Amino acid sequence: MGSQEEIKIESDFTLIRFQNDEGENFRVNRQVNQGLIQFHFGIKGKAKFVFNDGNYALDLKEEKALLFYNPQKELPLNLEIAPNSWVISVIISIQKFHGLFSSESEHIPFLSKDNKDKKYYKETEISPSMAIVLNQLFHYNLHPSIKNLYYKGKGYELLSLYFNRTEDPNAEQCPFLIDEENVLKIKKAKKIILSNIAEPPRLQELADEIGLSLKKLKMGFKQIYGDTVFGFLFDYKMDSARKLLDSGSYNVNEVGLKIGYSTGSHFIAAFKKKFGTTPKKYLMALNPNT
Repeated sequence: MGSQEEIKIESDFTLIRFQNDEGENFRVNRQVNQGLIQFHFGIKGKAKFVFNDGNYALDLKEEKALLFYNPQKELPLNLEIAPNSWVISVIISIQKFHGLFSSESEHIPFLSKDNKDKKYYKETEISPSMAIVLNQLFHYNLHPSIKNLYYKGKGYELLSLYFNRTEDPNAEQCPFLIDEENVLKIKKAKKIILSNIAEPPRLQELADEIGLSLKKLKMGFKQIYGDTVFGFLFDYKMDSARKLLDSGSYNVNEVGLKIGYSTGSHFIAAFKKKFGTTPKKYLMALNPNT
């Protein structure tokens, strides 16, 4: 039987962890009031949202996020979670959410004046930095007394990272991205660095390889992925390191070498910078009885 844990961060801000480590589908039915925005993050495996008495369904795939908002009607949470799948959902009121972005509401598509009374749906990729926060929410190892504070901070961090990749209000400063060919070049750059995480090319080499100027590479990468090339790569490497440690198949030094750190001390320092703890302490927290 799968499980769900609901964390009420504030009166109109709820986070729910769904975990199905069993061999059968886990079904969840939950009422969601009108005027609430729903964010759903597929961490592992897959899930499916069912609407209109089963007449319509949307898949939530691994490393994908779905956003639902309909100001005209309630959108109950009818969720079918496949075996060996994890999902995190964030449900927040439009009033609360608008208050967070009041000065930047035009930056958020469904908060714009043209869309404020319309239903809204969007599927996006989960970025490496978002994946780290989502997995931290599943690997909570702090004292129970600060659990709510921890989740509150992570909930807001998750929302900020989600919208960090939304269209830049100053996008006209970067008109070359309107050209689909240039977007494909930026995506190729991401593929290249992720294929060579242990020894990534220098920025100028990367720019030359994809056929863009260094300036356009930097600007385009930041606009599409919400981070610098090496900031994105750092988050990806740390998320990869965490997954390797989770697997239990590698020791700390082996993980460091796999993601490109020639010395254990450099890897430990980088891991601690990202997660606030050393790889060894992280492993001990995962397996307190070992």
